[in-house]
Formats: sequence, C-alpha cells, structure tokens
Amino acid sequence: MYASVKNIAAALLGCTFYFAATQAMAAMAYVETPLFADQVRAGQLPAIGARLPKEPSVVTFPGKRTIGKPGGEMRTLIGRAKDVRLFVVYGYARLVGYDETFEIKPDILKSVEVKEGRQFTFKLRPGHKWSDGHPFTAEDFRFWWEDVANNAKLSPAGPPRLMLSDGQPPAFEMLDETTVRYTWPKANPFFLPRLAGASPLFIYRPAHYLKQYHGKYADPATLKKLLRKRRTRSWASLHNRFDNMYRFDNPELPTLQPWVNKTRPPATRFVGERNPYYHRVDEKGRQLPYIDKFIMAVSDGKLIAAKAGTGEVDLQARSLAFNNLTFLRENEKDGKFDTFLWRIAKGAHVALFPNLNVADPVWSQMMRDVRFRRALSLGVDRESINESLFFGLALTGNNTLLPDSPLFREEYQKQWAEFDPDMANEILDEMGLTKYNDDDIRLLPDGRPMEIIIETAGEDTEQADVLELVAESWAEIGIKLFIKPSQREVFRNRVFSGQAQMSIWSGLENGVATAAASPEELAPTAQQQLMWPKWGQYFDTSGKSGEAPDLAEAQELAALAKEWVGVADPGRREEIWHRMLSIHAEQIYSIGIVSGVQQPIVVKHGLKNVPVEGIYNWDPGAHFGIYRPDTFWLDR
Repeated sequence: MYASVKNIAAALLGCTFYFAATQAMAAMAYVETPLFADQVRAGQLPAIGARLPKEPSVVTFPGKRTIGKPGGEMRTLIGRAKDVRLFVVYGYARLVGYDETFEIKPDILKSVEVKEGRQFTFKLRPGHKWSDGHPFTAEDFRFWWEDVANNAKLSPAGPPRLMLSDGQPPAFEMLDETTVRYTWPKANPFFLPRLAGASPLFIYRPAHYLKQYHGKYADPATLKKLLRKRRTRSWASLHNRFDNMYRFDNPELPTLQPWVNKTRPPATRFVGERNPYYHRVDEKGRQLPYIDKFIMAVSDGKLIAAKAGTGEVDLQARSLAFNNLTFLRENEKDGKFDTFLWRIAKGAHVALFPNLNVADPVWSQMMRDVRFRRALSLGVDRESINESLFFGLALTGNNTLLPDSPLFREEYQKQWAEFDPDMANEILDEMGLTKYNDDDIRLLPDGRPMEIIIETAGEDTEQADVLELVAESWAEIGIKLFIKPSQREVFRNRVFSGQAQMSIWSGLENGVATAAASPEELAPTAQQQLMWPKWGQYFDTSGKSGEAPDLAEAQELAALAKEWVGVADPGRREEIWHRMLSIHAEQIYSIGIVSGVQQPIVVKHGLKNVPVEGIYNWDPGAHFGIYRPDTFWLDR
C-alpha cells in the first residue's frame, strides 16, 4: 500500500521520471463562489476565472464521494492555541502530496521531472496566486533559498538538514518565472516525501510580503521604525516572527492553503476563511474548498470527547481515543453524528521510550543496558492491557511494522515481548540488582529505590490508563512506576535535556512501510526521537549539537540508514530494512505495547465526503489531509 516513493526509486535506477497534475479541461466554465459574489460585483475581488491559475488542479471523487455545493461552517476542537497549525495539516495543499493510495502526485505544482534521483525540475501553474492575490512565482522559491535558508542571520546553521543530501546542499536554478530546479551531487530520495509531509518542508515563501521585514530589501528608515514599534532588536528576529508558514499564527502572511487563518493568537476560537485564490476546482468548475469557514475552538483536551458526544463538532478525531467509542456510540442519535473507525497505521499505538541520553549517570547505565530494557519489556502484561482497554481487538507486541507491511516478520513483533515476569526477574538478578527496600522495590547500584518516572504530554487519559496497568505488572519485578504529566513542550524539553528517564508516546509513524520507504525512523536521525534525542540532534545539526552515538548497534543503524540512501538495488534495500528491524527487536530501544488500534472519527450528520473507512496517520497521511477536507461539504 505504501508505494509512496516508487517514482524516486525509479529515478534512482537511472531513468528520467516525469509526472504531471490533473489539468483543467479546455472548455470548462467556472462557477462563481456564492461567498465572493458580492465582492466580485463590487469590484473588490476579481471574478473566479481571474482568480484561478490558468490550469487549475481538477479534483475527481473516488468511491461514493460526490461533487458538493459551497457554503457553511465546519467546526472542530483543538487542545491548545498552537494547534491552529492544523489548518495547514488538514488543508494539505502541498507542492506534491500523497493521494489515498499513498502515491506522490503534483498538487500546487503543475508537474515534476526527476532525473537520476538527484535533479528535480518543478513547473508551477501559470497564473497561480497567493491568498492576497499576488502572483506565486519562481521568485518565491529563490527568495527562500538565497535570502532565508542561506542567510546567516536568519539561518545561522545554514540550510535545513532536510535540504542536504549526504551533507551537500543542492544547486538551485530559477529557469523562468514558473520553473525552478534543484540538483544534488548525489541522489536525494527524501526530497519529495518531505515536501509531501504533514509538517512539510516549505521551500518557498511569499517574498512580496516578507521583503518588508528583510534587511536586504526593506527601506532602512522604515525597518528601523518597525523594529522600534515591535520592540525588536534585529530585523532577523522580526522577519522570523512573521514567517510562520507551518505555525499559521500570522493572519497577515499570505498562504496557498484552502483556508486562511483570520484570527491572531492569543485566542480561544480560530476562524479559517476560504482562500479566494485556491488552485483546485471540481469537475463542474466550482472552486474549492466547498466549506466557507473552518472553525477551530480551543478546549481542554480532557473535555473534547464529552463535547464531541454532545454534538458540538462537525468533524473530530483529535483527543478522541478508542476508549471513548462506547460513549460516542451511545450519544450518536442525540448528538446527530456518526462515529467512523479508521485504522491507525503506527508501529505502536502506545510505546515506552527509555531515554538512553538521560543525564542521571546511574539511570543512564540502566537505560543503556540491553538486559534492563529487555526485562522491562518482559514485565509488561500486554494481553491484559489489550483486554482491559481495547476489547482485545488490538495487536500486542513490539514497536515495529504491522502485518500489512511486506517487511513484517512475527519475530520482530514478539521478540522479548511476551509477558514473562520470571525471566524478567532472572535478568535483573543477573545484573546484580538483588537488593530490595521494605516496599519490595529493587535498589539501584547507588542505593536509591528503582522508581521509574514516565513522563507524558498529559493530553489524554488513555496513556495514563496504560501506565496504571504497566505499574501493576512492573511491581512483580520490583520496579515502582510513577506518572508525570506535563504540557507537550515541557514534556519534550525534559526528554531533550536528559531530565526525563522515560516517556510514553506512539511508535513508528509508518507501520506499513515497504523497502522503498526511508528507514530513517529506525536510526538516530532526529532530536524528536524520544529514546536517543541527543544522538538524533547530533545528526540533525550535522554534528554541531548533541552527542554522537556511542553504542555499536546504534552506530550500525546510522550506517545502514545512510547506505539505504545511496543504494539503487531493491534487494539490498530490503536487506537493510530487515537488519534494522532485527536490531530493534533485539535491542528494545522502545517498548511497544499495542498496535492496530482503531481511531474514532466523529462526523456530524450532513457533512459529506468524509470516508467511512480510512487510515488515520500523521506522516504519511496528515490525518484527514490525504482525504482532502477541501472536498468535504455540508448538506443540511
């Protein structure tokens, strides 16, 4: 199913691959959007034909989904103001994006040409405009590359690592007003998938807007006044404050997304209004999105399920868990909604992450000892957790690929993952951890009780429920578990800094990968990886920050991930995947608990084109993104 990078794989084999977006039919007559009709008549907005690109993207409707009608408001709930970025995630307008079969296709771009896996030529849609009506051109790509990514004040560390292939940046060319080219010395199989991500690499900027804050372009006197007004010392800080393509919290920043955020934080209700210059139309010439306003209201995450159950939302998945299903189903009639179940495709729905970079030297010794990690895994009663919290419908085992993946092997799922407290106790005894306190808790080598604090982002009760059950089974092996909830930023910073001993989160993003997909999740390649954040940071910053991996198996994983990038042979790529999966099964860098859990999706009666069955995944998938919420419509 996840053949998402077959185009790149083909290019790596030495061929040229060209793929183009669906184009508008020559004789198509466009239908004016009712919301904009008055503005068009008053001369405040161009007519639809002048707002659209010359060749807009024409959307077709698979399965039972239908051409819709414009209008209405769609409501959802978010747990914090920073989740306003979900306008970008769900909107899912990308240079290239995944379709529902997880193939990468042009979207904002008219076409992409790939040569030898290292040269990428992008053709823009002539006449495409930003949300403020200004032309979207090659200059927006040049501005970002030359004046942002390679500007020492705006990007002190240089271009983002995501723009490097084997440590080398690309040569950038602006061939004409609607054509740009990136050429790396070596193949870059990550480039297109990163552009298609839920949190994408934005390689363009609205240059016409941001130049007013850029020291190279702005009038010095005007810029000085702006700095004084904004109480900012440098133009770079001012520029970065307004350059929020992903955070989406600057209503003045032009966008290419289907909805434009009209609300400046702090706020408890964010309103996204349809983009009058959006590049997609349906087969009858109606401009998307269908829905006029997408409203995101901030609510305590613990209350979102209750509010969804009383009918306060039109579309909701965030902050809903499988354990909310019974409550939601009981309230469907009164709340006038349906509850769909989509399959979660992560390698683990819930996993524990021992922090191998924990600052405490004694705990560091424990976490870095594979025997200790194996004992912890053997001490988790996964079947009890599955029966108690997931009605026995989930899969139990390690954080690895799911049976849907062609790379799945049962030993990867089950190794060191069967509940065996006797063996766990034997392993801990062999480690010399044979002393106990009066509460039957083992003692660390320095005499402290073996009390593990597992940190959570505190966003739902499901993780806490899982940890309560883990605590019961770990008590059988002499380990005391404490739960420490905090806000997500605090949670991550504590992990990154080494203050956290262990954390709980979901597992591999792509649990149904093929050998053509990148295995970098299995290697220390990002600070966000909770089991080795400092090693990931070292890779993230090309050695400028963090720490180099110093365990042999982690070093091998890093080497294998690097080898995969430069290998064209599909057979060798598969071998690399299996070796990396095998290392993880043996080393237990994360302790998977359950996978294959279903995600409740609350859909208000009258909201059309939301699939009854789907895959709920962050990347690839962008949650609702691949199902194109711009095609959802209201029939009330």
